[in-house]
Amino acid sequence: MSANTAKTRSRDERFVYQDDDAIEKPFNWAQLRRLYTYMHPYRKQLMPVIIMMVIGTLTKLTVPIIMGLVIDNILNAEKGFGDFGTLALAGAGMLALYVVQWASNTYRIKYTNIIGQKVIYDLREHLFRHIQKLSFRFYDKRPAGSVLVRVTNDVNALQDLFTNGVVNLLMDCIQLVGIVVILLALNVKLGLAVMITVPIMFIVSTSLRKRIRFAWQDVRMKQSRINAHLNESIQGMKVTQAYVQEKDNMGFFTHMNTDNIKSWNKASALNQAFGPIIEVTAAIGTCILFWYGAHLIQSDAITVGLLVMFANYIGNFWEPINRLGQMYSQLLIAMASSERIFEFIDEEPTVGEAKTARQLPAIKGDVTFDNIVFEYEKDRPALKGVSIDVKAGQSIALVGHTGSGKSTIINLLCRFYDPVQGRVLIDGIDIRDVTIESLRSQVGIVLQDTFIFAGSIRDNIRYGKLDATDDEIVKAAQAVHAHEFIMSLPDGYDTQVEERGNVLSMGQRQLLSFARALLADPRILILDEATASIDTETELRIQEALKTLLSGRTSFMIAHRLSTIRHADDIIVLDHGRIVEQGNHEELLARKGVYNGLIEAQYRFL
Repeated sequence: MSANTAKTRSRDERFVYQDDDAIEKPFNWAQLRRLYTYMHPYRKQLMPVIIMMVIGTLTKLTVPIIMGLVIDNILNAEKGFGDFGTLALAGAGMLALYVVQWASNTYRIKYTNIIGQKVIYDLREHLFRHIQKLSFRFYDKRPAGSVLVRVTNDVNALQDLFTNGVVNLLMDCIQLVGIVVILLALNVKLGLAVMITVPIMFIVSTSLRKRIRFAWQDVRMKQSRINAHLNESIQGMKVTQAYVQEKDNMGFFTHMNTDNIKSWNKASALNQAFGPIIEVTAAIGTCILFWYGAHLIQSDAITVGLLVMFANYIGNFWEPINRLGQMYSQLLIAMASSERIFEFIDEEPTVGEAKTARQLPAIKGDVTFDNIVFEYEKDRPALKGVSIDVKAGQSIALVGHTGSGKSTIINLLCRFYDPVQGRVLIDGIDIRDVTIESLRSQVGIVLQDTFIFAGSIRDNIRYGKLDATDDEIVKAAQAVHAHEFIMSLPDGYDTQVEERGNVLSMGQRQLLSFARALLADPRILILDEATASIDTETELRIQEALKTLLSGRTSFMIAHRLSTIRHADDIIVLDHGRIVEQGNHEELLARKGVYNGLIEAQYRFL
């Protein structure tokens, strides 16, 4: 195996996620019914559309009868039935029917599209609302691009089904039943003869169904992987360019794109196989009609007008058959997407609320970690029997080597995860007994990698308290020394920043996150390496702001800088998921233990 082949296979494996596996399920009509539950709120709006559809179908079925009668009337002119008045009346009647058919079809198309778009809107909102409730474990296993494709591509794939599919399916079924009844009523023998090819067509087309369904599933899977790779590539573009890996990255994208094209071409080719099958079947049926119909005319069993009626109905018969074939293909595409959508909707949050969960009352800020055991992966504990008791208003610093469990403690406090064993208590209340919203609304967090949303500086600060006034926003920014740099920007607080705030420095983004946290006014505040990217001069100013920010609040600080942690009321030193030392700065230095070693190592690198 060449090095390039091995590299490609290795990178392919990175994008084979749990959610991208082919969903090996038979065609599920129960799932289809579940999909159509999204149309239930629009039942009343659908009724006029269905009525118009029935009117349009009936007028279409009536026209061939009038046409056949007119032809027989003309051929029987010598018997006195071919008068001009009768022909004019028949012509006016056909014209009126065509107008009614046009009006009903116009109404049907317009309002089915409106209703269909409303259904898609509801489905996309439901999906997005649900994925916001899912726990961190769900996102740990899936790339952002794979999640994105469910909300965009897979939902979009259902548009045709909802905008046209439902009503067209009913219309085509009514038309088919109507034609069959009329043909058998006109002449049973000729009707059965021309429809003899239908079972043959059904048997042949059935063999394609399973292959088409899996082919479209494969297409969705390949598109999901492309989206995942695109998201990763865009997020990591700086690293790609810094290590001059553009060529390799392009090669890998080309490999994935080629696979996608092959999958699409295969699914499309199978999908298009329905058309030729129906055309051949229709041609055979037409040949039977004229061969057997001519024989019946010669034997005076039927009239020429009746044969014309049959010809018109047979033409109209294969049209809905063809649409139903396309509808089935469309349904297979929709089912492949709906399976992936419902897979997400059926995903239960690993961190859920108990049915008896109550609102967490306004808290003082006492926090207790009671013999906590936690593992991200089975049999690989990240915390091993950790117990911490924090009084309201205390500041706690968490220090330790990478992977020691600092961030895990914070994740449990915010209830991003639940412990395997033990309890987390706030004011003596187990946080699993309260609603997640009432818990997190009283806990603020400032991360090292601060996320800045696309929008104005003002809106990014207001994210901490959506009903904050402009004056409150300015005061929060002034308190954390962000006001000065904000006013130096072209439009001050109205300056527009792009996603992740790339026009701002790392330090400026962190100052905005401080202002956001201060505006939220939480009782418990978490600082996760929040001053790591702030320069020394800015840090001196931010220390004064921190005094205001931390005053009267219980705070947890993950930090390595001595200036950040030395004034903490209690410093907890973690190592491989266990607490190895605990005390204030002076006490821990005097012990000459792990903490002292960390501080000495920091000074050696200054």
